[in-house]
Amino acid sequence: MTTTGNDTKAVRNGRDVTSEIAYLTRSLKAPALRDSVARLADRARSEGWTHEEYLAACLQREVAARDSHGAEGRIRAARFPSRKSLEDFDFDHQRSVKRETISHLGTLDFVVGKENVIFLGPPGTGKTHLATGLGIRACQAGHRVAFATAAQWVTRLAEAHANGRLADELTRLSRIPLIIVDEIGYIPFEPEAANLFFQFISGRYEHASVIVTSNKPFGRWGEVFGDDTVAAAIIDRLVHHAEVISLKGDSYRMRGRDLGRVPTASTGE
Repeated sequence: MTTTGNDTKAVRNGRDVTSEIAYLTRSLKAPALRDSVARLADRARSEGWTHEEYLAACLQREVAARDSHGAEGRIRAARFPSRKSLEDFDFDHQRSVKRETISHLGTLDFVVGKENVIFLGPPGTGKTHLATGLGIRACQAGHRVAFATAAQWVTRLAEAHANGRLADELTRLSRIPLIIVDEIGYIPFEPEAANLFFQFISGRYEHASVIVTSNKPFGRWGEVFGDDTVAAAIIDRLVHHAEVISLKGDSYRMRGRDLGRVPTASTGE
């Protein structure tokens, strides 16, 4: 039996190489490598690649596929309320935020530096969108992320405390590189909840990053946590190494909608 270099089923020394590659890639759980071997082989022959260049190209395809699948898994595990990207943010509407500032945050230097990001502003101004966009960017870069509202975090901590595993839960959470706390200020904290939240934030102090969104300026966090001293301690932990961004203006969610127009009066009545 004679074969050419371009035969779909190449035979070498009596072996069906295509079947062997299928078996090996299946054993390695490398479907992207399996699917790219033949196509890259044709390209390697036509462009005169070395064996090493061909091997590197095959492995790059598999690594890229695994990175993509891993990012999707991290995004699902983070439990974002919706999928929002930084690229989708409308900076033309929300002019109080500088595109350059968000672009810099998008490099994720703050995650590497274990620093925080705080978005302050009225409801609907795009705080959660930006926090989610940064979180998704972090997932795509290989970082684990966890997202929840302030109320949800407190509920989680309270359940762990009631079950006698608060210390373990705080330790586990401290190992997640980026945690997002959304909507501080929408629901007042009871004293015990405020104390749990302080422990939560303190456990991440200079060890891992936090993104926080709040509809209240820092001067009103005493109302949120029910105690000015506790609020000051939490703020101190958050802003020590942080980028604080204040958003202003009309509701970001209502952009493009004509809500200010006065309805035309009916002449029939």
